[in-house]
Amino acid sequence: MLAELALPVAIETRSGAMTMRRAQSTDLDALMRLLADDEVSRTRGDVLAPEDRPRYAAALEAIAADPSNDLLVVVDAGGELVGTLQLTRIPGMARRGSVRLLVEAVRVSSALRSSGIGGAMMRWVTDVAAPGLEASLVQLTSDAVRTDAHRFYERLGFTPSHLGFKFPVPAREGSQMASGSPA
Repeated sequence: MLAELALPVAIETRSGAMTMRRAQSTDLDALMRLLADDEVSRTRGDVLAPEDRPRYAAALEAIAADPSNDLLVVVDAGGELVGTLQLTRIPGMARRGSVRLLVEAVRVSSALRSSGIGGAMMRWVTDVAAPGLEASLVQLTSDAVRTDAHRFYERLGFTPSHLGFKFPVPAREGSQMASGSPA
């Protein structure tokens, strides 16, 4: 499914041409740094702790193994990872059997925010990925405290049409999430 998307692809940003491609296991440390570079993510436990590396590695492996999921990264001309997002293709019954494309965990390096990387990533999602995957709707959630992100998505044409809810599932003894916090 998502493997059908033609990647890597060049994207143009105000910082110059960059490449968006599928994440690889060799990107793991840079992905962990990017998550820890985000204030909201840090409050959820993404603090670049070495003992968490196996959990991130397992998550990356699970995403790569699921044909309905893909983790993409953006790298600059020097090969440095500067952005990421996760895509999930969701077939559904609602909207006359529509397919939705869910965008999650959009991150851009704090040093490069407002340089057009996030916009280029999201335009590729709406203009190329969604039509290529026969999705009739691109959807995402954004933490209520991310007011700058909300303005960003609205500038791109997304509308705040729904109210999201989350339920933190208590960790079972011995589970991987025993010391983690919900997204």
